[in-house]
Formats: sequence, C-alpha cells, structure tokens
Amino acid sequence: MKDFKILQLLDKIQFIFVKMGVDYDIMRKILHIKLTMDERKVPTIFNQASNKNKEDQKYGYIKSLWIYVLFGLMLIPFMGFGQNYLFQMSITYAMIIFIIMTTLISDFSSVLLDVRDRSILSTKPISARTINAAKFMHIFIYLTYLTIAFTAISLVVGLFSQGIVFFILTLLLLVLINIFIVVLTAVLYIAILRFFDGEKLKDIINYVQIGLSLMLMIGYQVLIRSFEFVNFDMVVTFHWWSVFLIPMWFAAPYELLLNDDISLFTVIFSILAVVMPIISIWLYLKLIPTFERNLQKLLNTSKSKKEKNNRLKSLLLTIICRTHEERAFYRFASLMMKQEREFKLKVYPSLGFSFVIPFIFMFSFSRNEAIDYSVSMGYLNIYFSMLIIPTAVLLLRHSGKYKAAWIYKVFPMKDYTNLKKGSLKAFLIKLYIPLYIVLSIIFCFIYGTRIIPDLLTVLVASCMYTVICYLGMGSKIPFTKPYNEVGDAQSWKTLLLLIPLGMLAGLHYLIASQISFGSIIYLIVLVILNFIIWKLVFKRTP
Repeated sequence: MKDFKILQLLDKIQFIFVKMGVDYDIMRKILHIKLTMDERKVPTIFNQASNKNKEDQKYGYIKSLWIYVLFGLMLIPFMGFGQNYLFQMSITYAMIIFIIMTTLISDFSSVLLDVRDRSILSTKPISARTINAAKFMHIFIYLTYLTIAFTAISLVVGLFSQGIVFFILTLLLLVLINIFIVVLTAVLYIAILRFFDGEKLKDIINYVQIGLSLMLMIGYQVLIRSFEFVNFDMVVTFHWWSVFLIPMWFAAPYELLLNDDISLFTVIFSILAVVMPIISIWLYLKLIPTFERNLQKLLNTSKSKKEKNNRLKSLLLTIICRTHEERAFYRFASLMMKQEREFKLKVYPSLGFSFVIPFIFMFSFSRNEAIDYSVSMGYLNIYFSMLIIPTAVLLLRHSGKYKAAWIYKVFPMKDYTNLKKGSLKAFLIKLYIPLYIVLSIIFCFIYGTRIIPDLLTVLVASCMYTVICYLGMGSKIPFTKPYNEVGDAQSWKTLLLLIPLGMLAGLHYLIASQISFGSIIYLIVLVILNFIIWKLVFKRTP
C-alpha cells in the first residue's frame, strides 16, 4: 500500500498525539487503512455517483471539491479588501462554519457514530482513546481538504492584499475552527447517547442534525443584525448575547493584531477563539469512555408502535386517493418518508429552510423601512416555501433499500401510475402541506385574513409545481435508485426548476397587483390547469 502525504505531515506533529495518550503508530495504521479503503471504493457518505469509471471513483471526493472552490469565490471581497476585520471576518467565518458543519452533519456523522470500529478494533489491545483519535483524524483530514478548497483562492488574494500576518493568522484559525466543529458535534452526540438508545436515538440524531442546520442559518441572520451601517461605515453593536456568536470569536484576533484594538470584547473573543477549541478537545478526551460505552446503544432496536386506525384519516385518504392501489402506495410512500433516515436527513433540513427562508426575505426587505402590513404584498414570500419541492421530488426516486424494488415486478400491475401518483400525494400531504398550513397561519396573523385567497392560490400552485418537478426530473418509479446516483446533472435540473417557480410567483404578483380580484381569477385558472395537468400526466395506459 502506498503512503499518504497527509500521514507524512502528521508524522511531524506526532508528539501532540503522544502527549494526549494516543498510541500514534496504531492510529497511523488505522488511518492508513481507512484512507486506502476510501480510495478503493466510493463511500456512501461522499455521495458520489456509482456509474463512474474506476479512475473517477478512486479520486471521487477530491474531484467533487470543485463546487466548493466555486462557492469560495464569494469570500474574496471579505478576505481581500478592507480593514474592518470584525465585520468582514465574522461574515467570512459564518460562511465557512456553515459549509463545514453542514458537510459534517450530512456526510460524516455516520463515521463519527460508526460502531464497526468498536466491534472490530475494540477486541484488539487498542485503547479507546486511540480508536477515537483515528476516527477524529479521519473526519478532520477530509474536512481539511474541503476547507482548503473553499478558502484557497481567497487566502491567496488575502496574502497579497492584507499581508503575511493575515495569511498565517487565518491558517491557524481555520485549523482551530475545524477542530472545534468536529469536537462540538461529537460532544453533542455524546450528550444524546447518554439518555437515549436504539431506534429512538437514531431518530433524535436525525432531528439534532436538522436542528443544527437550521440554527446555522438563523445564527447567520442574527450575526448580520449585530452590525449596522452608520454613515456608510459598518459599526458593531455588542450585546451580552454576542458572546454566543462563534464567528465573532474568530474575527476578533484580526482586530487585536492588525488594528491594535484592545477593547474588552475584542480581547475576550480572541481568548475564546483559542481557548474554546482546546477545552473542547480536553472535554472530548474525558468523555471518550462514556461515548464508547453508549455507542453500543446504536445496535439496539426498539419495537415500533403500531399506528391505530383513524376513521377521519381513512375518509380523507379515500377522498384524496380514488383507487385501492393508489391508497396502498400512498401509505407505502408515507412510511418510507417517515422511517428512512437517509431520506429524512437529506430532505428535512430543506424542509426547515423552506420554513425559515420566507421570514428571512420578508424581514430583510422590511428592515430599514416601515411596512404597512394591511396593504403589503410581502406575503408572497410564502412562495419560497416551495423550494423544498424539487429536492423532495428528486429524492423520492431514491432509497437506501433500493434493491428491494424487485417487489414491484411481482405486483399484478400493468403500469406504475398509481405508485407515482400516490407517492407525490404522500409527499404533499405528509411534508409540504403541514409546513404550508403553519406558514399560512403565521402570515394571516401578520397580514390579516385578506390574504386567504392568495394563500389558497399558492397551495394550488404548489400542487401543480410538484407535477412540473416530477416531469422535469424524469418520471421514474419511486424508491428504485441508490442515493449515490444523485449527481451533478440532477442538481442542475433542480436549479433549472426554480424558473417555473419564479414564473408562478411573478404571475401571481402581476395579476394580484394590477387586476381587481386578480388573486381569485388566478386561483380559478390554476385549479383548472392543475386538474388538467394531473389528469394528463397520470393518465393510465390501457
């Protein structure tokens, strides 16, 4: 087996691991095996397509980093120009933390919570601390690749425009951020493992991952509102809760070293930027025995409760799905969306974003001016809730248990129209409409009951948009593809499908603002179009 340059780099700082009580030689061998295995196959956590040739698969993760290089270009204005470091670098680190943490949550939690290490390695004379150090470094190495891809171009720009001190300080802080994020996630999982077990634990981990994603997005908005423009200069306003804004910790050292700002908050934040990652590592090492002991709970399973029959639900299902086949597939798709964790992990964060984004846009535009909510059309921001639809419709085609799709072949069916139709209805009823109802209640409270016709129009438009997305993605049979086949082509389709969404929202705005009772007219037209499209698309073959 070939040696890895990253391991040769670790050799130079092995004394750090030795002081922590880690058997470095054993840890290095474990990492060598893990990195070799990552080259020989495409791990599911890296989410690469399985239909690539072997050379592409071998370096699949490295080649996939180009998208982060592209995203990293937006850091150039913040890292390359200006000396208002507290503002510029707070925004920069907010973006970096968001990218790193969401990648960790979506791709590497399965590594952090892998029980195979315990089953295989713990039977050998290897300490739990060494096993966990190898697990930590395995994740840290890939997050380092990601961080380099995301920040490399802006770092080079910063080196020439801001100087060598800025460049070295940024490198050190990026290392501390990666350490802090990995350890923070691990400690959070340790706390959950302490109180829950089995299937319940796995569900809670899903919800925590989703919650973290939402907190990162909301935290970014709170961070923005910590700064104000005064005479075209950005002025920071410190509050007691500012100490919880992690990006500001890592921005403070720039003010301290480059702008000679020795104010109390700058000093405190600079100390936190260095001390908190060190404390988090110490805490993680202390909690390793508890973590390993409770990790075994992931192997336990609990019996799922049988859902009781509900006459009202049965009646509504009869109205929604006209045939027995469609009702059966509706129930099947509902269970798949409810029980398949990988689906929930990929879709539920988008569901949360779809709930938050309408309010972000609504309050962002109304921040600097008074809004008369009795006449405002800001309620049309509810169209942003439909951003979940392309992602969900795409992922309805995929499943972690896709090999079981052979069962469709033994069904006495001539076509799969009812399966496709029932699955889309299950998504709308189980996921989208509950989100829409909660948003509608809040918007009615803000804008008044006058917007009810508009909200009904949005509901009908969402049903039609679901079918448009289904056609745009290709009318495939649900739950028959592996998740690692979700590639770049599908991602581009998802982006292109935002065009008809913008057209639906734009038409709504024009008709409602220019024509009396325009929303009601638009609603009637959409109801007719919706009925025709669903009939034509899901017309059964004879």
